[in-house]
This record gives sequence, structure tokens and C-alpha cells, in this order.
Amino acid sequence: MSDRLAVRPFTAGDIPAGMRLKEAANWNQTADDWRRVLAFAPDGCFAIECDGEVRATTTAVCYGHELAWIGMVLTDPAYRGRGLARRLMEHALDYLRGRGVRWVKLDATDMGRPLYERLGFQSEGAIERWMRAPGPGEASGTRAGKFTYDSELDRLAFGADRSDVIRALAAIESASLPGAGFAMGRPGSNAAFFGPCVSRTSAAARELLRWFLMAHTSENIYWDILPSNAEAAAIARESGFVRVRELSRMALAGAENAAPLTNRDELVFAAAGFEYG
Repeated sequence: MSDRLAVRPFTAGDIPAGMRLKEAANWNQTADDWRRVLAFAPDGCFAIECDGEVRATTTAVCYGHELAWIGMVLTDPAYRGRGLARRLMEHALDYLRGRGVRWVKLDATDMGRPLYERLGFQSEGAIERWMRAPGPGEASGTRAGKFTYDSELDRLAFGADRSDVIRALAAIESASLPGAGFAMGRPGSNAAFFGPCVSRTSAAARELLRWFLMAHTSENIYWDILPSNAEAAAIARESGFVRVRELSRMALAGAENAAPLTNRDELVFAAAGFEYG
């Protein structure tokens, strides 16, 4: 292997370089997002350095042994086509196999999808990013800070235990309707981000969205939706959102004869973000 393709850990000191890469891609993450991913996956964040700078990154957040989520697959535009992303992905997959992770998933851009297909990933369906420009909100009885995590509902919706990640994200901005659902959000460099939102009913999801919109009337808002949840897309249209981007949700078995993950997309009204699933 060429030294130019040697993989090393991505560390807190690399965050400014990670921000340069994500800005070149016009992604929404902040420096705090990088810090959170590092906290969730301190051994699962990787980089390749060329010519004295970090030129490519990949992260792998593990949800126990059931599932890992690949994210932050970024390459400096001037260094694309040199195999950096492939080398990082191979390294990340070797790392996950060593941990005994049974399934690996990611949300693929059109640019990245051919690489992931060559590595054996298969499409599960689409995930769409919707956006709303600043605008008025509608009064909601839901208030931030009243958060109760329904771990049983979340596992049913997502298919794996992600309680540590949810609790950390909930500390940023969150609300819940006990017995019905929960939602949260976080700042972004281009837009406030709504998600994840898991709900037993569309009525509860609407109420949670109203809470978030009232708190962010002066900001652009991003919302990542699984189009298999038609009610989520309908609520987005009703609320002034427009679809701006589509990615492909892809999966790879990390172990032979891995039992399929069972999840219920109709309960997922907003994804947690492309780096978390």
C-alpha cells in the first residue's frame, strides 16, 4: 500500500480539516457535529493525510453489534479519483468486521453510490432531504425540555439500540409526547436540522414538528424523510417544505448469514442525519 493511502485515526485536532472538507461539499455539519461523532465512535473515525493535510475522512458509529452507520465520507475535490474513499471504506469495513458488527448501512450520494455498490452494498430505498425557508410557525402545546425517551418505540422504528446517541442528541434540543413520540433538532451551518423524530401517529408527529418550527421561524430548516413514510412527506408539503435532494439508503451484511434487521419506516418521521441513520 502506498504511504499516500495510509489510514490513520481522525482526532479532535483534525476537526478544522474536516470542516474544510465538508464546506467543499456544502454539507450542513458543524464542528460540534464532528465532536459528537468522535465521542460516539472514538475508534471509528478515520482519515487519510496527503501532502501534509487531511484529504479524506470516514466515520463508523456502532449501535452495539447489530448495526453500524457509515458517515462523513468526504474527499478533498482536488484529490478525488485517487482511491482515497475506497481505501477508507475498506479500512472501516475491516474495523467493523473485527468488532463483529452484523450489518453496515449508509446514505449514499449519487457520487458515492458506485463505490458502495462495488463494495457489496445494496440499496434499501431512498432517503430525501426536504427544506423550508424561514417563515411563521403555528402555536404548539409541546415545549422543549420535556423529553422522555421511549426506547421500545425507537428500537421498533430503527431496528437497533441507539439509546446512547439519542440521549446525547436530546441534550441539544428535544421534546416528547409521552406514549406517542419524540423529536429533536440541532444547529447546522446551512440550516437548522429537524430529526430524529419517531412517532406512533401522524398527529403526534405534526405536533412535534410545530414545536420545532415555532423555535426556528427565522432559519432555513432541513428535514430528512424516508419516502416510504408517505405521511411524513405529506406533512412536509403541508408545512411548506420542498424536496431538495435524494440519496440512496444502502446496506451490507457484515457477517455471514446475518439475520435481517427489522425496522418500521412508518414510525420514522425524521431521520437522525446522514451520519447517524
